[in-house]
Amino acid sequence: MIDFSIPAETQMILESLRRFIQKELAPHEAEVEEIQYVRPELARELRAKAKEMGLFAMGMPEDVGGGGLSTVDMCLCEEEFGFTKDALVRRAFGAIPGSLVNCVGEQRDKYLFPAVQGEINVALGMTEPNAGSDAAGIKTSAKRDGDDFILNGSKHFISDADVADAFIITAVTDPSKGAKGISAFLIDKGTPGFTVGRTQYMMGLRGTNHSELVFEDVRLPKAQMLGPEGSGLFQALSTINRVRLGMVGGRSVGMARKLMQKCIDYANERKQFGQTLGEFQMVQAMLADMATEIFATRMMVMNAAWETDQGHDPREKVSMVKYYSSEMLGRVADKAVQIFGGMGYCREMPLEQLYRDARVYRIFDGASDIHRVVIARSLLKNGRQSL
Repeated sequence: MIDFSIPAETQMILESLRRFIQKELAPHEAEVEEIQYVRPELARELRAKAKEMGLFAMGMPEDVGGGGLSTVDMCLCEEEFGFTKDALVRRAFGAIPGSLVNCVGEQRDKYLFPAVQGEINVALGMTEPNAGSDAAGIKTSAKRDGDDFILNGSKHFISDADVADAFIITAVTDPSKGAKGISAFLIDKGTPGFTVGRTQYMMGLRGTNHSELVFEDVRLPKAQMLGPEGSGLFQALSTINRVRLGMVGGRSVGMARKLMQKCIDYANERKQFGQTLGEFQMVQAMLADMATEIFATRMMVMNAAWETDQGHDPREKVSMVKYYSSEMLGRVADKAVQIFGGMGYCREMPLEQLYRDARVYRIFDGASDIHRVVIARSLLKNGRQSL
């Protein structure tokens, strides 16, 4: 028998998240949208409250101090995160790179445990001006010099670079080996030769800032390498299924639900030509499309998350989730603006912000076009076994 019920313990977590988001985060959304960052004192306050309630680092393993939630549970939590601003989610509940679990020895005491405790922020630096979806196409190099490595190059669009205390950086250590010649390094902010560059302000997700990173003859001891040499892409992408399912799939469902709920309320209240908007069949059709696509996406997310928790590697399904959920969110956001009409296009209403926020989901963590290629190649190679 297939059981689609949500366990009581998970329900309690979700209810706590809803209350926390409504009480502690929602009041600060307008400020963050306006000033485009979360004030440090506010970030510390929110993090302390989340930790006190056991809501910090929920997706990290229990044995390193995290909440130990499953992929399914984290996807459900990410739905709730979709009801508030990403920047506030990051500051309150943590944005910890999952690959930190691969730290060993002193690395665990310096980076892993402090990150899980909320004492430091760690950002992941992979993307470069000429290497976005092509993670293996990076040019940043780390050349061996005795027992050290000399790092040169640059990154851009690095999330949380403005608040990070340390970074996981991918760099080419052996150009002759292609993707297998890329390694990952842990690097502290303030290391000589390492500069956090300009903030690259974006169309949406204001407050979740992205910056350039510049490396000029940065000397790193081998002890700063994360994992074995040549395992950089594995280190950076080892938890990518969970990230795509939660931060894209689950989050898209949550954002779409928020949009749909606003549309339902507006359609019941707004009157035109002597009747409510909800009485117009074209509006009814848009609402029906929204609800159907949200339901379909949630089922996709839950299925792929469940398979991940069973120890499988449903990468094709994860690509389907990433592609479909992000496109679904875009369609729902567009319909929402249409239902609200001029007010949907006006900055006085949150629809305009949500519409901008939704657009990037079709780009990061692999653009929709890239995932369609992955899906198609799997179908052509494996046929019916792909599903």
